[in-house]
This record gives sequence, C-alpha cells and structure tokens, in this order.
Amino acid sequence: MPSSACAAWNDLLGNYLLRRVFQIPITLLGIIVFLFLLIHLAPGDPIIALAGEYGNEAYYSEMRAKFGLDRPVYEQLGVYLLALVRGDLGYSYVIGQPVAAIILSRLPTTLLLMGTAFLISSVSGIVMGVLAARKPDSPVDLSISIFSLVGYALPVFWLAQMMIFFLAGKLGWFPIYGLTSARERYTGFRLAVDVAHHLALPAAALAVQQVALVTRLTRAGMIDALAQPFATAVRAKGVSDRRLHLRHALRNALLPVVTVLGGRVGYLFTGAVLTETVFAWPGLGRLLLEATINRDYPILMGMFLMISGMVIVFNLLTDIIYVYIDPRIKYDR
Repeated sequence: MPSSACAAWNDLLGNYLLRRVFQIPITLLGIIVFLFLLIHLAPGDPIIALAGEYGNEAYYSEMRAKFGLDRPVYEQLGVYLLALVRGDLGYSYVIGQPVAAIILSRLPTTLLLMGTAFLISSVSGIVMGVLAARKPDSPVDLSISIFSLVGYALPVFWLAQMMIFFLAGKLGWFPIYGLTSARERYTGFRLAVDVAHHLALPAAALAVQQVALVTRLTRAGMIDALAQPFATAVRAKGVSDRRLHLRHALRNALLPVVTVLGGRVGYLFTGAVLTETVFAWPGLGRLLLEATINRDYPILMGMFLMISGMVIVFNLLTDIIYVYIDPRIKYDR
C-alpha cells in the first residue's frame, strides 16, 4: 500500500475510528428509547391480539400483569433497558421463547438471502455500469440504461409475484416457495443445490432494484471520471483503454457506489420482508411481519435493535472502505 494510503489508514484507525466506536452505544440508546416509545404508544393491544377479542376484562388484566404491560411506559422502558444491559432481549409473547434464540434461529436464512442479493447487485451493477460507460449512447449503453430504468421502477412485491407466476408456475423452472423441497430429505451437496434452487427467485427479486441503482451510479461515475484531466494524461502515457477503465476510472467512480451499498442495508431488509412473505422464505422478514400483526413487542424491539446495529456497523465499514478506495480522504481528528 502506498505511503499516502498508509497515512490515511493510520489517521482513520486512530482518533476517528475510536470516536465512532464510542458513539455506537449512545446512538443505539437513542434508537432504543425512540422505538420503544413508538411501539408502545402505537394503536393496538398485544393482549387482544394474543388472547382474542372475546375474553373478559379480568383475564385481560391478568395477562397484562403477567407481561408487565400494566405498568407505566417509562417504567417498562427502565425494566427493558436493565434487562438489555444483561444481554436479555426478553421473551416472545406469542412463541413463548427467548427473543435472542428466535432471532438467531431465523438469522442464517435471512443473511443467506440478503447476502446473495447484495453480491448479485454489487457485482452485476458494477459490471453493467462499466460496460455501459465504455461507449456512451451505443446500443449496449441504451440497452443497459433501459434495463436499469425499468428495474428500478418495478416494486419488489409485484416483481416477486410475477416471477412466481411465470418462472415457477407457468414454466416450472423454479420452486414456488420455501427453503428446501418439502418432499425430499437431501444432504450434503444435493442439499446445497436444492437451497440454491429455492434461493434463486427471491434473491433475484430482491436484487433487481439494487442492480439498477448500482448500474446507473457506476455508469455516471465512470463517464464523469473519464472526462477528467487525469484520464487524458493516462491516455497520453499510452495506457490501454481497458486498464484506464478498470484501474483508474472505476476506482474514482466507486465512491458513490460504496455510499449506496453501505446505506442500503436497511432497504435490503425491508425488501426481504416483502420477498420472504411472497416466497414463504423462513427468515427474519416473515418473523417481523408476524410480530407486527401480533403486536409482539419483545420480538419487534429485538428485530429493530438488530437492524439498527447492522446499519450503524455498515456505515462505519463504508467510511473505512472510503479511505482504501481514495487515500486522499481525510477524517477530522
């Protein structure tokens, strides 16, 4: 790594990174308090959702006392924060199990879906953006631009249903729902192939909008970079167009792309809720939907806490990657 890059890394990993790490608990505390108040003050009663609408008031009162919902909101918040310090996310009202265990049991399938969609969108979007920028207004550029425009405009929920209708229902190329085949008990490599077969449609549906956005940003960044004086100087040195595009222009064009990729983690999870619902994918998205319908406060808080933590960590990683891509970036000490 060049000396300028090393100096930038040392600057980043010094006071700035330490300050950002110390800010994480404070940020999470503010998010927790806001979300706790928002969830508990929102319309709807978890006891009615749990016990039904036809119970008597004495039974409702007993259930509220059991879950501590008869206390003032500020007291419930204090109890929750004390439990959170001990690493206790509480118990689900509906499932009756620890929230941490429930989330951890569903987390791998959601990470598989989100990670696959993230990989598809990152690689495909950057490659298509570079191809489109090589010859602006060419047939290749126009085709990619039309695809990205249409792809960004398609709602995830509608696109997922169309994929099921045509690719799974009409053509039979893919399974309609689930993580694995219900009638088979595969193991080893055949299990991996079966999971990948079930994963293809939900991952593609979740990735389409992201692919379109990354493609447009990469194309715009590449065209802008190739118009800069440094590109003219590189060409004058006899560097090939391929090396100019991939080593020089792409590096400059990646900054806005990294910004979008790092900030779209929350969007991916939101899209995962819809995608998992349509494809019956057994992940956190469906769990969040079920918890919202049932007013399962502990699961909702645990899920929002996890999502907030993911967004904060990815934003921090984005800042670190910035310095690696462009050593000229300096952070205040």
